[in-house]
Amino acid sequence: MPLHVPPAPAPALRSVLTALSSPTAVSEARTPSLLGAEGTASPELPLPVHVLDRVTTEGVSATRLAGWRFLIRCGDRAVAAADTVLTADGWAFSRFFEGPYIASTELALRQAEALPQPYQPRLLSVPGLYMLALWLHGDRSADGATGHPAAADLLVPLAPAPPGIAAHRPYRAAELLPVLTHRVTPDRLLGSPA
Repeated sequence: MPLHVPPAPAPALRSVLTALSSPTAVSEARTPSLLGAEGTASPELPLPVHVLDRVTTEGVSATRLAGWRFLIRCGDRAVAAADTVLTADGWAFSRFFEGPYIASTELALRQAEALPQPYQPRLLSVPGLYMLALWLHGDRSADGATGHPAAADLLVPLAPAPPGIAAHRPYRAAELLPVLTHRVTPDRLLGSPA
């Protein structure tokens, strides 16, 4: 089934297009694959990036929108990504970057397109575990900038995933969120060091 990619705010897209056309922004980006790319670079597949702050005792996840991420495509593959953030003046370009999450995001999106049910793709960051997951939201008409993972939503950890969590395996949010919460929560049984 096709994915229903939520539209990014127009100012976020404009800020990425402006950065891509700026030789200074591209040359200072520390992204050799973007610097060495041949052909036109274009931002595609805008995904809202939500940060998982915590899961309450009732099992509700507290997430917040951190920005929008665009895959930067040259030819037939993504060579980098661009992040935008909301500032007091509106959406602004933040940075270009590359690394394993670029190819992993593309792979997870291809896998999601093969699923029988349509989803709205988002990204879910779990900073305490240095983890990023493709969040497949079941309500494909929802505002991509709001909400939290529903129990039936799918979370697909991107590679590299934390030890013991399989990358590119779809997990129900109700199954994975308690595991993530347990791993992020400090062990209160140990007490303070002597």
